[in-house]
Amino acid sequence: MREITRRYRPQTLVLDTVFETADGVACVTDFMPPRNDVPDIARIVECREGSVTMRCELVVRFDYGRIVPWVRSTADAWLAIAGPDAVCLRTPVELRGEDFTTVAEFTLSAGERVPFVLTWYPSQRDPPPHVDADEALRETEAYWREWSGRCTYDGRHREAVEQSLRVLKALTYAPTGGIVAAPTTSLPEAIGGRRNWDYRYCWLRDAALTLAAMLRSGYAEEAQAWRDWLLRAVAGSPADVQIMYGIAGERRLDERELEWLPGYEGSRPVRIGNAASAQPQLDVYGEVIDAMLSAREGGAPALEHAWAVLLATLKWLEDGWRRTDAGIWEVRGPERHFTHSKVMAWVAFDRGIRAVEAFGRDGPVDRWRAIRDEIKEEVLAHAWSEEQQAFAQSYGSDELDASVLLMPIVGFLPATDERMAATVAAVERVLLRDGFVLRYIARDDGAVDGLSGDEGVFLPCSFWLASVQALQGRHEEAAHLFERLLALRNDVGLLAEEYDPEAGRLLGNFPQAFTHLELVNTAFALEDAAAGR
Repeated sequence: MREITRRYRPQTLVLDTVFETADGVACVTDFMPPRNDVPDIARIVECREGSVTMRCELVVRFDYGRIVPWVRSTADAWLAIAGPDAVCLRTPVELRGEDFTTVAEFTLSAGERVPFVLTWYPSQRDPPPHVDADEALRETEAYWREWSGRCTYDGRHREAVEQSLRVLKALTYAPTGGIVAAPTTSLPEAIGGRRNWDYRYCWLRDAALTLAAMLRSGYAEEAQAWRDWLLRAVAGSPADVQIMYGIAGERRLDERELEWLPGYEGSRPVRIGNAASAQPQLDVYGEVIDAMLSAREGGAPALEHAWAVLLATLKWLEDGWRRTDAGIWEVRGPERHFTHSKVMAWVAFDRGIRAVEAFGRDGPVDRWRAIRDEIKEEVLAHAWSEEQQAFAQSYGSDELDASVLLMPIVGFLPATDERMAATVAAVERVLLRDGFVLRYIARDDGAVDGLSGDEGVFLPCSFWLASVQALQGRHEEAAHLFERLLALRNDVGLLAEEYDPEAGRLLGNFPQAFTHLELVNTAFALEDAAAGR
């Protein structure tokens, strides 16, 4: 093999991987057609020059590798079935079984091409209809190009913004509107470590921020679909609101370890489910109400039950904001009065007030204003660290936490406020590694987050810093940091949650919605700051 290169076709998520050999050049094109009743993965192998011999290997295991399916062939398909799951593979290439693996060898000459279409379906149903791969390719390219063409961002980073928006769209489950944080589980935050989590769920925080990024970019339809998903998911008592749900709004996300799997590069345990779903995290109330206001401001129709949800949420939060919680980082140690959680409770009441003022809704705005002011006074009095000369991670602490960078972004304090300026300086002094931002200083004794081991720099936090620098008028520094962050993207423009500056590699689940939505938001922040908005 002389060279392997890959790229997404312009304005799409259709992936071309080109293999250059001594005998010829082949291109493997992979894509998922816009979803129908069942999900398809299509692959077209084409020889562009000379002749190329290819080998296909398919290993199907259900239940996270534990179940080997029964395999049989029909007149037009290869089927693998076990329990509730079935997979159908259709290709004109002759397949055979070999050591519990489906394999094939074939040689293509210039101009020849063969399709492969793999489809999961419920095993009690008949195999899905045949998919014409070439027709599906044309439809998929047209779908993505039309969708990408609706982007309203017209700044200097359009390519990066469009690509991140496509990632966010691809992380959206079309049947329900739920947005997963990442499509993977247990990719480690430190190679060989235990900080390995399942991110295949809908975090209210991530989804609310994704909604804001989509709205700002001209995608009101996606925002409305998410609002509808939200209203279904959180139905019930505000006290029972979870920080995350399944893609259809499922609430039971029990965490367990899969001891039979070795983990990515030996990083164990491999986890499915997420125990953080049972944690109290006060900040999600602010993010949800902010997102609901954004959806209305973005043109989503007024819904009486949406306003009822907002009223009930703020009613509960009138006392609930005083509680301790696990914070934005889902610490597995003692609950605390986290600064960011209190700031986002302030956001909840602030946005409720704005909703009444903007849309003429009825609500106890005088009481909300009083609570908003009380929260602000408490944060200013108890979250400040004299030792660090900065807002700390939690009340009475001297630990620094990058989440305080959100204070000016959400409007709690101006970025130029002397306390905020000192806080940003402290973050830059203590939490920077090779110019990128740690969430906080992780400690082996677990004193900060209840976990041992280290982690990489947290890319969303680095985007926050660039946004705040822009708000402070530090335009060149903000632009420089943003460009450095863009340079961390892999060869097809994707980012994980974290990065290891020493090893020069991405860490954590991948691709990560949180990172890509903050890329979009920061691109807008740089444009706004440059224009004096």
